[in-house]
Amino acid sequence: MTDLATLDTAFPLLAAHDQPAFAAIRADEIVPAVTAAIAAHQQAMAQCVARAGDPAMLAFKEEADRRIGEAWTVVGHLLAVANTPELRAAHAQAQPLIAGHFAAVGQDRALYEAIRAIDPGALDPLGARARELALRDFELSGVALEGQDAQDFAENQVEQGRLSTEYANAVMDATEAWSLHVTDPARLAGVPEADLAGMAAAAQAKGHDAGWLITLHAPVVVAVLTYAQDRALRQEVQHAYATRASDQGPNAGQFDNGPRMAALLALRARAADLLGQGDAASLSLATKMAESPAAVEAFLTDLAARARPLAEAELADLGEFARAELGIDSLEPWDIGYATEKARLARHALDQSEIRRYLPLDRVLPALFGHVERLFGVVFREAPGEGLWHADVRRFDLFRPGADAPFACLYADFFAREGKRGGAWMNVCRSPSRAADQAQMPIAYLVTNFAKPAPGKPALLQHADMVTLFHEMGHCLHHLLGEGDLPSIGGLSGVEWDAVELPSQFLENFAFDATVLKAASAHEDTGAPLPDDLIARLNAARGFMGALAVLRQIEFALFDMRLHRAAGEAPDVQDLLDAVRAEVAVMRYPAWNRFAHAFSHIFAGGYAAGYYSYLWAELLSSDAYEQFAAAPERQAELGAAFRREVLSQGGGRPAMDNYVAFRGGAPDPGALLRVRGLAA
Repeated sequence: MTDLATLDTAFPLLAAHDQPAFAAIRADEIVPAVTAAIAAHQQAMAQCVARAGDPAMLAFKEEADRRIGEAWTVVGHLLAVANTPELRAAHAQAQPLIAGHFAAVGQDRALYEAIRAIDPGALDPLGARARELALRDFELSGVALEGQDAQDFAENQVEQGRLSTEYANAVMDATEAWSLHVTDPARLAGVPEADLAGMAAAAQAKGHDAGWLITLHAPVVVAVLTYAQDRALRQEVQHAYATRASDQGPNAGQFDNGPRMAALLALRARAADLLGQGDAASLSLATKMAESPAAVEAFLTDLAARARPLAEAELADLGEFARAELGIDSLEPWDIGYATEKARLARHALDQSEIRRYLPLDRVLPALFGHVERLFGVVFREAPGEGLWHADVRRFDLFRPGADAPFACLYADFFAREGKRGGAWMNVCRSPSRAADQAQMPIAYLVTNFAKPAPGKPALLQHADMVTLFHEMGHCLHHLLGEGDLPSIGGLSGVEWDAVELPSQFLENFAFDATVLKAASAHEDTGAPLPDDLIARLNAARGFMGALAVLRQIEFALFDMRLHRAAGEAPDVQDLLDAVRAEVAVMRYPAWNRFAHAFSHIFAGGYAAGYYSYLWAELLSSDAYEQFAAAPERQAELGAAFRREVLSQGGGRPAMDNYVAFRGGAPDPGALLRVRGLAA
C-alpha cells in the first residue's frame, strides 16, 4: 500500500510502524489525516475493481481495509481513554467523513461484483471464508439498494455513528459533572481504608484542603454502595448514578440521552426495513450464531423461568436478614449491595474488603500471565512503553516459549481517571496480517477502571476486579493468538458477536482457582498468600445471590432484544424497560431510575440486539470450563486444544464449528447453572 505509506511522515496517525505513535497524534491533524486516508483507500478500491476476479486482489483489499480501519480505531480509542475538547471536536468532524466513506464502499456494486467474480475454488479455505463474509457484509451494507433508498441508507449509517458518539460523550460528561465533597468521616463509616485513601487523593486533586471526594466513577460508587453505613449517602450516590445523562437526577436534562435513544432506535429500524430484514434485531442476528430473535427470547425466558424462583428466594432471604440484622425494613436498590456484603460476611465469613488486602495488582497480573502460559504456551514480558496516551499505561509483549522476538503486543490501561470512559473492555489496535510476506504483529488494548491507589500504596483489587481482569484478558487472547493472515478473519474479526464472550467468560473462572489465587495473593502487610480456608469460603460463596445476578442479565438482554424487535416507530424506552422489569425482575426500581440512558453497551457499543451474547456464550464457556475443572492434570493438553481449535481460528470457521472441534460435541446446557452454583 504505497499510497498510504507515503503519508506516514506527514501524519503519525497513519504511520505503518510496529507501534502506533499515540503521543505524536495531534487533534488538529486528525481530520486531514483521515481525509488523506480516505483518498488513498478510494484509490485502492478502484484498483480492486480493475482486478476483478483476481484471487490475489482479496489480500490486497484486506490490507487497504486494515490500514484505514486501524487508523480510525486509534482515534476512537483515544476518545475513550484520553478525551479532551479538542479531540472530541476533531472526532466529531472526522466521523461523518469516514462513516460516509465506509457507507459508499459498502454500496459499491462494481467492487462487490469484482469480489464475487473471484472463484472460491482458487482460494484456500481461509480465503474462501473471507470472500464469503465480505460478500455478506456488502449485502448488509445495502449494495443492492438503488436511488433514494441507497442514499437514505448511507445517510442513516452516518447519523447512527454521530448519535452513538454523542450518547457516549453524554454519559462521560454526566459522570464527570457530579461529585460530593464529604468532610464528616462519620458519613463514610464502613468504607475500606484503600477506598478512602483514593477519595482523599481525589479531593486534594480538586483543591480541597481536607475530606473525601465521592465521584460517579465505578470504583467509588461500588465502594459506597457496598460498604457505607450511611443509608442516606448510599441513596444519594445511587440516585446520581442511576440518573446519569437523563431527564432525572441532580443534572436533570443537562446531558439527556432520551432523544438520542429514540432517534437511534428509529434509524436502526429504518435501516433494517431498507434491507428487508423486518426489524433491527433480525438485522443484528444476520451476523450472529442465534437463528432468530424469537429463538433468543425463548432462550432468555426459559432461563428466567429457571432463575426467578431462586432469585425470589434469595431476595426474600436478604430482606429478612436486613430487617433482623441491619434494621432495614424495606430493601431499596441502594441497600442491595450493602446488605449482600453484610449477609455474605455473616453466612460465609467472607469479607471482600479483607480479600482485597491480599490482591495487589502487581501480584495478580503475573499470576494471570503465568496461568496463561501454563494453559496456552504464551510468555508475557513487560516492555518499555514509550509515547503512550497516559503515564499509567503499560505495554506487554507476548512470546512463544524460547523465542527471542515477540509475536503480539498488549497495552494495559488499568486505572479510572477523568477523561476516560467507565467500565472495562478490550479493543483491537492492530489485526494480524501478512502483507507482502511481512508479518504484521497483532496488538490489543486491555482497559479497566480500577481504583487508583494513593501515592506510595499498592493498587489493591477487589476479587471482582480480578475476575474482570481475567475476563478482558480472555478477549485479548482471542485476538492476539489468532493465526490467520487475513485481517477480516484474524483474531476477533469475523467471529460471530454472540461467540466473542466465550474465551473471556471461560478464563474468568480461573480467578476462583486455588492454585491461581495462591499465586495472585500477597497480604499488603505480611506478604502471606490467601489462606486455604479463605479460598474455600470464597468458592463456597461464589453462587451467593447468584440467581439475582443472572436475572439482572436476563433483564438487560430481554430489554435490548425487545427494544430492537419493534418495527416502525420506536417504542418508548422507559415504558418498555418497565414492562420487562415487571415480567422478569424481582427487585422494584424507583420511578426516577434511568438505567437505559447510560446503557452504553447497546447505544454506543457493539451490543445492540446482542446483549444476550453474555448469557448465550456462557453456555459454551461453562461447558468448556467444566472439562478443565474435572481434569486438572490435563489442563495443558486441554489448553493446547482450546488454543488450537477456538482461539487461533478467529473467524476462519463458524464459532460453533470451532467449539465442537474442541469439545467433540455440542455443549451441555446445564453447565451454565452448575458453574454459577445454581444447578440445584
